Amino acid sequence: MTDNLKTSSMETTWRFIFFSFFFMIIVFQITADPTPKVGFRVDLTRVDANGNYTKIELLQRATRRSHHRLARLIAGSVKSVAASPPTDQYSAPVHAGNGEFLMDLSIGTPPAAFAAIVDTGSDLIWTQCLPCSDCFNQPTPIFNPKKSSSYSNLPCSSSFCAALPTSSCSISSDLCNYLYTYGDSSSTEGVLAAETFRIGSPDPTAAPAIAFGCGDDNQGAGFSQGGGLVGLGRGPLSLISQLKLNRFSYCLTSLDDSKASPLLFGELAELKASTTAKLLKNEQQPSFYYLSLQGISVGGKKLAIPNGTFDLQSDGSGGVIIDSGTSITYLEEAGYKKVKKAFLEGVNLPAADGSDVGLDVCFSTPAGQDEVEVPKLVLHFDAGGSGVGDLELPAENYIVLDSSTGLLCLTVMGSSGMSIFGNFQQQNLHVLYDLEQEAVLFQPTQCDQL
Repeated sequence: MTDNLKTSSMETTWRFIFFSFFFMIIVFQITADPTPKVGFRVDLTRVDANGNYTKIELLQRATRRSHHRLARLIAGSVKSVAASPPTDQYSAPVHAGNGEFLMDLSIGTPPAAFAAIVDTGSDLIWTQCLPCSDCFNQPTPIFNPKKSSSYSNLPCSSSFCAALPTSSCSISSDLCNYLYTYGDSSSTEGVLAAETFRIGSPDPTAAPAIAFGCGDDNQGAGFSQGGGLVGLGRGPLSLISQLKLNRFSYCLTSLDDSKASPLLFGELAELKASTTAKLLKNEQQPSFYYLSLQGISVGGKKLAIPNGTFDLQSDGSGGVIIDSGTSITYLEEAGYKKVKKAFLEGVNLPAADGSDVGLDVCFSTPAGQDEVEVPKLVLHFDAGGSGVGDLELPAENYIVLDSSTGLLCLTVMGSSGMSIFGNFQQQNLHVLYDLEQEAVLFQPTQCDQL
């Protein structure tokens, strides 16, 4: 009896150990999450990051580029509304072009590294290609497609060729030729091709057969900080669409911060938002991300802006786009006048001339003063029935103070035909583009620590 009891006890003990071990394996597998998240990270640097500029010089340069970009965007919007029927001949459509941030990536097999301007306002991915008939200087060697085993030209029958706003086809060679012309006369022209891109760090993700413009005739000083452009717009040619991603996010560091800004793709792009803005679509401008801005408050008071001032019109004009490539925010004139008046009355400082930095509302501060009390600025978005639509901006996101000159300026200007939510106002906000839910989400974040 005793021996039998001992044997039974040992069997029970071994069974307990076995099932405990089996249970631990299951728990470990669940905890470890055997399916890795699909996504990758890219570090963005400002185009002027290595220029050794002062804060006021950075502001001047960014504002100047913003004014040019606004002109291009509005010109493109007007042209789109009044567009004539398409033909098989080249025309000169206007796209956003240029931008404020660069990303590092590689192209081809073996991979050739280059830096490209990131642009949420356009779709086409392109780089300069040899042999160049006319190319601008770039920091890295120009891509040579003949040295890549993964390069191929795309035929005229390609859906990507059909997605180009302007293209022509050579019947003899079946090449899809493209032309992108920007409002400041900068342009890229070449052949639409497919190639392997490697994106992200520290372990780049290989993305094969990405359609891109292989440009052998490229003009424009605004592109010279890199070797091309990566479009992150909503159209079929953009990197987002070609990778079949339903979300991406970025977190932009401050204007004078030397640290990189993270750009996150796929499942790495996630946050618990404190503010939600519904995304709108414009059939006339399908690449842009339109936000549903309903009103603005300054100093705790909602401004009496006429209804419909920021609405997207049925003809494709108006509306508010969120854009990483424009530095300052531009508001439709009827709304801007109210904002300007509120700040002129709400800031207890003498007005100053801001024409040297290209800004409209500026003040003089006492010498050596590095802190100034300014009215709060809140943007009221339509949250689309879920979440909160009020975005309260930190003062440094709409006011720039240069202590060396004592100049304090509002980084908001007036516009006509389109409003833009610029990247100054997005500093140290984690901004998530959720294309599945048709929303943009915002969360205050210390971007240099993300």
